[in-house]
Amino acid sequence: MEVAGKYDYIIVGAGSAGCVLANRLTRNPNISVLLIEAGAKDDYIWIHIPVGYLYCINNPRTDWLYRTEADAGLNNRSLIYPRGKVLGGSSSINGMIYMRGQARDYEQWATLTGDDCWKWENVLPTFKKSEDHYNGANAFHGSGGEWRVEKQRLSWEILDAFREAAGETGIPKIDDFNQGDNEGVSYFDVNQKRGIRWNASKAFLRQAATRANLEIMTGCHVKRLILKSGEEGLQCAGVEFLGGGKEWSAESTKEVLLSAGAVGSPHILQFSGIGPASLLQQNQIPVLLDLPGVGENLQDHLQIRMGFKVTGVKTLNMMANNWVGKMKIGLEYLLSRSGPMSMAPSQLGAFAKSDPMQPTANLEYHVQPLSLEKFGDPLHNFPAFTASVCNLRPTSRGYIRLASGDPMIAPKITLNYLATEADRKVAAASVVLTRKIAAATALKKYAPQEFMPGPSFQTEEELICAAGNVGTTIFHPVGTCKMGKLSDALAVVDSKLRVIGVKGLRVVDASIMPTITSGNTNSPTIMIAEMAAQFILDSASAKTN
Repeated sequence: MEVAGKYDYIIVGAGSAGCVLANRLTRNPNISVLLIEAGAKDDYIWIHIPVGYLYCINNPRTDWLYRTEADAGLNNRSLIYPRGKVLGGSSSINGMIYMRGQARDYEQWATLTGDDCWKWENVLPTFKKSEDHYNGANAFHGSGGEWRVEKQRLSWEILDAFREAAGETGIPKIDDFNQGDNEGVSYFDVNQKRGIRWNASKAFLRQAATRANLEIMTGCHVKRLILKSGEEGLQCAGVEFLGGGKEWSAESTKEVLLSAGAVGSPHILQFSGIGPASLLQQNQIPVLLDLPGVGENLQDHLQIRMGFKVTGVKTLNMMANNWVGKMKIGLEYLLSRSGPMSMAPSQLGAFAKSDPMQPTANLEYHVQPLSLEKFGDPLHNFPAFTASVCNLRPTSRGYIRLASGDPMIAPKITLNYLATEADRKVAAASVVLTRKIAAATALKKYAPQEFMPGPSFQTEEELICAAGNVGTTIFHPVGTCKMGKLSDALAVVDSKLRVIGVKGLRVVDASIMPTITSGNTNSPTIMIAEMAAQFILDSASAKTN
């Protein structure tokens, strides 16, 4: 086995969280860091052109190519489950939407962990710390940070009309989704810079990579953690990994930081002997620590995709379905970095309540001036728009579990979408609300006709079936190494993200969320990494003083 060396900190995964950690820790020249990434460098052109997500998702060059287990809630369908496998992780292939969630999310985290550091008033400055907002600094936004936030460089008549229609149904028009209460309708802000994707690798790792105290190893797949038992209990001393056809080991003198994501982090823990004892035994993995919550508590936002044919208005379907249109689109992007090639997958957003009793908005819309049967399929040959709606606070829970004793075999991903009565009722109500918006006066001149899932679905039972037919992931897996109190049987990390029962090991990524945020999850993951970096530096400082 090759020895990679000895480092103060080893970071497993160069996704959004790993890039932030590498940047913040190596600012101190006396701290040495090894960053290990299974994917390659982010030098693939389609990563950087916003519409290039179409060519990055389900592409082995940039995606882990996971699939979910067949899901009863989706009428026994299995889904592709994209996760970034490249520098920048999922920030290199995602929808680029800048979204924090709502204040209520973080108040709940503080309650579940018993630690007020996770309250909205305390995480807001952390969001602002790394932000570089197009409007500059104010009470809710930061300026000069690494994480660039810009307005989109396009507009669509059909989306403007949807915004007006949402207003007519009681969803207020607002300008900013990131002030703590998201209820309203507006265009999404995006992580772009002058019409080019701004991923975590560009934002945080590019600068850090110039520092002598950071070593980055790409194309390296972590097999397991090196765990040792001593007088003080279980200690993480490093990692073993595969790369370049060789087996490697690396030693950490302070901590290993597991940032492999909501799928990868629990999988590595389980293969290392940390997880539910019965699961490990089934796969002939020696049980070093029976930690039942590892891989459990999986949450995701299920989007119900509703399609409407329209007339008398431009949509991308017709623009992109001929060579002249495609040439115009390409030329516009080449000359001004604007137009459809600069588009995030979803442009207009809306947050609403499925019923008036909800304390805050519990639905999120992603509205697009296009339609297709499923991701990867060609656009339809008729003008249409899609209004996808997701339940922001699902009560269904899934899990990530070992599929094999071989670390190179992907784990089983089971979502259990629509497994609870509450989730099924919200799904049905969201379809009803979407139809109400589509029937509003502002959209009437375009004569919207629902074709997906179709107007034949009317009763609550039929609507739930329809949700199972057209529902799909919106790529927000979280929660599989949840943080919580020591009294929580499913807690994996404490409120400072230290793995319970193991010294020298933290998990720092979306897997630590005890409950999913009310919106897109990438920027909350960056906030989590900022918080973790401060926890780590404060802890190191306390030990030396």
